[in-house]
Amino acid sequence: MLHIDSLTFRIGGRTLLEGASLHIAAGQRVGLVGRNGAGKTTLFRLIEGALQPDDGAVRLRPGARLGVVAQEIPDSTVALLDFTLSHDLERAALLAEAETTDDGPRQAWLQERLSAIGAHSAPARAASILAGLGFDEAAQARPLNSFSGGWRMRAALAGALFAEPDLLLLDEPTNHLDLEATLWLQGHLAVYPGTLLIISHDRELLNAVPGRIAHIEAAKIIAYGGNYDRFVQVRREKLELAGKMAARQADQRARLQAFIDRFRAKATKAKQAQSRVKMLEKLGPPIAVIEDQGMSFDFPDPESLSPPILAIDKGRAGYAPDKPVLSGLSLRIDMDDRIALLGANGNGKSTLAKILAGRLALLDGTMARSPRLRVGYFAQHQTDELNLSATPYDHMAAVLKDAPPAKIRAHLGRFGFTQDRALVTVSQLSGGEKSRLLFALMSRDSPHLMILDEPTNHLDIDARDALIEALNAYQGAVILISHDSHLVELVADRLWLVEGGKAAPFDGDLAQYRQHLLDSARAARREEQGDRGSASRRDERRAAAQKRGQLAPLKKAAEKAESEVARLGGKVRQCEEKLADPALYAGDGAKAAVVARDLGEVKKALAEAEEVWFAAQEAYEEAAAED
Repeated sequence: MLHIDSLTFRIGGRTLLEGASLHIAAGQRVGLVGRNGAGKTTLFRLIEGALQPDDGAVRLRPGARLGVVAQEIPDSTVALLDFTLSHDLERAALLAEAETTDDGPRQAWLQERLSAIGAHSAPARAASILAGLGFDEAAQARPLNSFSGGWRMRAALAGALFAEPDLLLLDEPTNHLDLEATLWLQGHLAVYPGTLLIISHDRELLNAVPGRIAHIEAAKIIAYGGNYDRFVQVRREKLELAGKMAARQADQRARLQAFIDRFRAKATKAKQAQSRVKMLEKLGPPIAVIEDQGMSFDFPDPESLSPPILAIDKGRAGYAPDKPVLSGLSLRIDMDDRIALLGANGNGKSTLAKILAGRLALLDGTMARSPRLRVGYFAQHQTDELNLSATPYDHMAAVLKDAPPAKIRAHLGRFGFTQDRALVTVSQLSGGEKSRLLFALMSRDSPHLMILDEPTNHLDIDARDALIEALNAYQGAVILISHDSHLVELVADRLWLVEGGKAAPFDGDLAQYRQHLLDSARAARREEQGDRGSASRRDERRAAAQKRGQLAPLKKAAEKAESEVARLGGKVRQCEEKLADPALYAGDGAKAAVVARDLGEVKKALAEAEEVWFAAQEAYEEAAAED
């Protein structure tokens, strides 16, 4: 389907691709990964023909249709459903001709062709795709220009999926989706009938959809069989093997060079020395071990507060007194809470986040907050509020007034801003770096509660993993709104479902929430079809909810124990890193002794926590297995 042969592309004096090759067979689903700036989007533009290579070639199978998600959506009054249908160019052309032709044989051929491509069932298929991406029946009838930018991007994605091109290129398709639409998209792409090439930082999508992973590294493209987790495993093994070979070669090189240096000037050893010189030349250049530089986050821990740090009783929230978005809010947050908000966009997740952050007042009800509570609020739209001509240091100095430069730089360093990057203007920062700057600004005063609204949109996979580790080590409370199910599963130990004007605990995990979405979708379809056999299904759902309620305390105990293991594991690593620092041993060594003692205590606590975790997990699994 697609052949990329010895492709070379340079931009601004920098070589992004050099002699890169990749071949994709028809029907394959391939994930394209690599560090931010490695050239993934550039490769897409080369495949589209928007850029021309300096050398090499990109060849698409003759006659194959290439599909991309449009980046600019027309400001049109066309209904959303009609806009989606218009992406099938052949159907549109055939229908137009069928409306005008009087040629009998031609009309017969047109009808036969329309039947062959499923033209008459196309509206139902388009409506199904739109519904999966979050557009209900009323939204599908609305004009395109009535939607905001994020929803228009969903409309563009719906159009590309509906057209079903032979090769579909998707660049971060989940960035404008909520968790519900992301879960739907994973299932849809897993059975997509054409060929897929997907750029994504969503680990769950890369595990659920592709059967191959193409990795851009050092200007080359290396293909791996299997999903993303398999790619990580194989690549780690390759790096370990390369590291061992490099160490062996370095050792051999050192021994040969030592012999040469020692005996080159001695006549009796001249031949042996010359022989070693030839052996050294045959070794070739040192083996390169390409290891990605690790990314790290480090949120400062706040002092403890008595529980609850925040509580709402009989709250009503919204933007107009006569039109509440949420009602009957009764909830509490403690310091050790890790809560993810579930629910489709438009149901009030961001409204609830603003209430908790203190950015929106309740319409009715009471909110009790600890008087010392500090809240950090992260939202992607805040990148628009950054001063493009200022540096990260300037931004941090503006909010940490009167703080010494060392403290400002130390806090920026927690989020990967080294001395040089701290002085680069925001206009020159990548999307991921801007996000990290927002994290740094949000956490400057060690908040007790962090509210994160889609925190991973511009982070690559390594940065997302670093964020997960940092959140698990953080000692305050976390509220998450995210389409990244990997992040939710590894950080949150409680789920709140925001749906139907309410916000209430969801007694289950993400797998059960996926099932809840499927059950809801089936119920909606049955209702549309006038199915009356609902009583038994209500009983089934009630039984399933009861089962989730019985399992919830066991699952929460297991997840809390797992979080404690992760936290203590992070402290073990911190102690080990301190002990590996030569500066610790300067002086009388008392500091090193304290750290060594702390390491022993933490390791003991970790062993005990692991036992608790194993027991809790076993209890949960046994209860879940019972009928």
